[in-house]
Amino acid sequence: MSATNDGSPSWQQNLRAIWFAELVAIIGFAIVIPILPLYVRELGVQGDRQVRIWSGVIFSAQAVTMAIFGPIWGALSDRYGRKVMVERAMFGGSVIMALMGLAQTPQQLALLRAVQGALTGTTTAATALVATSAPSERAGYALGTLQMAIYVGASAGPLVGGVVADTWGYRTAFFLTSALLIIAALGVLIFVKEPSQTDSDQNSATTGPKMEEPIGRRVLNHFNPVLASAPLLTVLGIRLVMRLAARLSRPTLPLFVEALVPPGTRVATMTGLISGANALGGAVGGRQLGQMGDRVGYRSILAICALGSVICYIPQSMVGHPVWLIPLQAGAGLAMGGILASISASLAALAPQGREGIVYGVDASVVSIANAVGPMTGSSLAALLGLRVPFLAAAAVFVAGGIIALRLLPKPQATTPTP
Repeated sequence: MSATNDGSPSWQQNLRAIWFAELVAIIGFAIVIPILPLYVRELGVQGDRQVRIWSGVIFSAQAVTMAIFGPIWGALSDRYGRKVMVERAMFGGSVIMALMGLAQTPQQLALLRAVQGALTGTTTAATALVATSAPSERAGYALGTLQMAIYVGASAGPLVGGVVADTWGYRTAFFLTSALLIIAALGVLIFVKEPSQTDSDQNSATTGPKMEEPIGRRVLNHFNPVLASAPLLTVLGIRLVMRLAARLSRPTLPLFVEALVPPGTRVATMTGLISGANALGGAVGGRQLGQMGDRVGYRSILAICALGSVICYIPQSMVGHPVWLIPLQAGAGLAMGGILASISASLAALAPQGREGIVYGVDASVVSIANAVGPMTGSSLAALLGLRVPFLAAAAVFVAGGIIALRLLPKPQATTPTP
């Protein structure tokens, strides 16, 4: 992995700048995510069943296109730099979110969500930049710190979005998101200094697929760092399962809250509070459990967090009042923060030098596949069997993820990270 190993503070300065930019960007994205199912109803969709199905479509549209474009942006970042990829994702996202605020039909919203998936991906781009800047022995700490920014933003955003939507309307929330993404992009443009690639990095990124080779061969060569590595494929498989579990109940959570509260309750605000609790738990889990993984190994963290997720998701299917979702979602977020930080650090350790971008690009595709399949599956289960079933399905998938981690990942080996 390309990193700054000479003790200079440059990687820490970059981490602080990216931390702030990603915090602002995620606050923006998180403002609109919890209100999307409610916005669908405002766009003219009628009937509970149709609202649930359209919610799944809206969530999945973005994920499908991101699965396609993630590796493309990752390969380009290896060749042209990671900083420009972060800027592309944030500036592009700003335009798309403003257009979503102008949507008139659910079809237009689904189309714009698909374009969003093709152009954005701030988390993947920022992760690749941090992973190539930090020393390898501090990867868990650095990526856990970035994960903390993502979850802090995701904890503040839903609450802000709920208040804004209930007070000024759903469309205002999209315009606010657009403004925040511009601020985040300017922060990266001005304050982030991308480390220069070493000769080995440049050779690794530019050699391999040659222009005279058939296009199929060139594409395959781009993916070779992932396809030829069994450990990388294992970690990506675990990522797919864990992310799928976390996304099963996401599109129907606002509808579940709406079904539990008395008429006249500010549903968007309550949903934002619950989603914020999940994200706040993730912020703590990403930082603390990611740092712990540097010492005890990521396999143990993944298994423990999978068990914690099961314990938190099963009771959510039984609650009779949304207030009980707050601590349960916080616990689920804590576990998921540890899972995501451990997986990102594992990928950083396994990625070939100079090819981190393509590895994280493929990782983005894996995440997007889960983000596409999970919401559609969860919304379909809710439409057919009820709003409580996706929580039980999530618990079952987390069980599978924990078993895979225990069986296929190597046993943890204690390490002592440098200060």
